[in-house]
Amino acid sequence: MPKLISEATVIESVGNKPKKIEEYVGNANTKTSDISVAKMTSPAGWIEPGQTPEFKEITYVISGELHVEYQKGVLKVKSGQTVVTEPNEWIKYSTPTPEGAEYIAICLPAFSPDTVNRDKEMETKERSQNGNR
Repeated sequence: MPKLISEATVIESVGNKPKKIEEYVGNANTKTSDISVAKMTSPAGWIEPGQTPEFKEITYVISGELHVEYQKGVLKVKSGQTVVTEPNEWIKYSTPTPEGAEYIAICLPAFSPDTVNRDKEMETKERSQNGNR
């Protein structure tokens, strides 16, 4: 039987500015661990710590531009484009352009704070500067 998900769970973000994360499917909203689907709304100038997640992430940009830094460079993912990152690959997301970005992130298995493996040094510095958890 189909299951209607009538609302998302808003999750606190990590980064230098507040970012809205609305999880529709995943550990927080549906207690689903095999996949997560979330809508992100990131402001201009937002940046988060680097990470080496244990999950595959498929990100579709609805509007704006998402930058994905990786070991060999930076991908600029624009509205209507998708980026796929593989498990255990170092990446760092940001939205440096004036319009920020709105995008959908799908993680396989589901996103979890325990498996995102954020860079500790950067995360600790940003949390102390901005009060983020």
